[in-house]
Amino acid sequence: METRARFRRTMSTNKVEDSKQTERKEKLWGDDKPVHSHADSLFSTSSGFTNYYGILNLCLILLVLANARLFLENIIKYGILFNLSFTEWFFKEPYNWPNLILTSSIAVYPAIALLTEKALSKGYISEKFGAAIYAVDLLTLLVLPAAVIYYLHPIIVFSISTLGIVTICFLKLASYAHTNSWCRKHHAANKLKRRRSVDSGPDGATAVNSSGSGPQVYPNNLNVNDMVYFLFAPTLCYELNFPRSARIRKRFLARRLLEMLFLSWLMVALVQQWIVPAVNNARQPLAEMEIFKMLERLLKLSIPNHFIWLIFFYWMFHSSLNVVAELLRFGDRVFYRDWWNAETVSEFWQNWNIPVHRWATRHVYKPLLKKGVSKLAASTIVFLLSAFFHEYLVSIPLRMFKIWAFTGMLMQVPIAYITAKYIRGKWGNIIMWLSLIVGQPVAILAYFHDYFIVRSLPFANGTMPNYNM
Repeated sequence: METRARFRRTMSTNKVEDSKQTERKEKLWGDDKPVHSHADSLFSTSSGFTNYYGILNLCLILLVLANARLFLENIIKYGILFNLSFTEWFFKEPYNWPNLILTSSIAVYPAIALLTEKALSKGYISEKFGAAIYAVDLLTLLVLPAAVIYYLHPIIVFSISTLGIVTICFLKLASYAHTNSWCRKHHAANKLKRRRSVDSGPDGATAVNSSGSGPQVYPNNLNVNDMVYFLFAPTLCYELNFPRSARIRKRFLARRLLEMLFLSWLMVALVQQWIVPAVNNARQPLAEMEIFKMLERLLKLSIPNHFIWLIFFYWMFHSSLNVVAELLRFGDRVFYRDWWNAETVSEFWQNWNIPVHRWATRHVYKPLLKKGVSKLAASTIVFLLSAFFHEYLVSIPLRMFKIWAFTGMLMQVPIAYITAKYIRGKWGNIIMWLSLIVGQPVAILAYFHDYFIVRSLPFANGTMPNYNM
């Protein structure tokens, strides 16, 4: 009886669908030849239409034409400004060599970390003493190069690069210490279990593979080769066994190398041709604090600055990191995700720089959560740490502490909270893009104002002081 009931319901459903199709056919072939039906306009979200391919092409064409006009206007007004004279800075001025010496001396700090880990693994020193050595080692790594750069004042561009390498080394060594601490505790727990199993009798004994084949285990990872590989690997998070690719793809490597070479020179040319004139023209409005002219300069600077930032993103996270990964046969190539589709500011920071995001999540955010810190407080601490390093990379080479970079990063906390809770979807993505396009030029003009305008006030003749750029 139940089977017949199901069969009748199925048949009745088919009859209803057939009747609807019949009604549609009758309406379509009616005497008045109707052409209307229930449907929403294509731009309405309820229509379900998503194919805006042609409009996207139109936007790209308009964007290219608008920027081409600005570029031609720049060339007509200023001429060709691109030159290679900046390459002579490093060799002509003797006070630029500290950057090379500081960069070479960074190898001392990983060596101290490796020796500390070996001593900890063999029980020569206590955990507290090892933590104290790490604290002194990492603090010296941050402070010593910064102090030398601050007092000797070498060229700013090279100083930023040196401090960038210092920051990367600091984050890597912090991860190295943290990860080996986990492995050491796990290794000690396993040794205790093995001792108990041996004491209990032969039935509980387990075989240990000492042939060295297979995955690397602690403390066999504490060697120079492992440390050197980690220092050059395109990651900030240490592991005993990184995923490795089978071979080096020569064509892939050649393409990425060509991209690196071309895009690096393109960025230099665009900075000289586009950014420098726009910033120099902002001197008078910034000195006189003319709001509307400052706003006009800000908008004029935003487009080329964002264009260069996009090129830098591709150059760094796709070309450069893939070159390093290919040479080292590093298997994990997820250096970025689809940050351009981020619906909140926090999603952008999670997706645009995966190595830093993984480090912050693994070594700061999750350990704080395990200690009972709330998610909001842990996220704020992560942003504070990021804000510190942003300010560290800018203020030390410029020899001034205006905390514009620090404030800009810290402002991301309320923006991320508001967009995550109240504004998502299309409008959240728009806010994310506006914060990128407008926020960076604001920081550039702020530092330019403090570095050039404020410092030049004592010069009555109106000439700008000669600072090394």
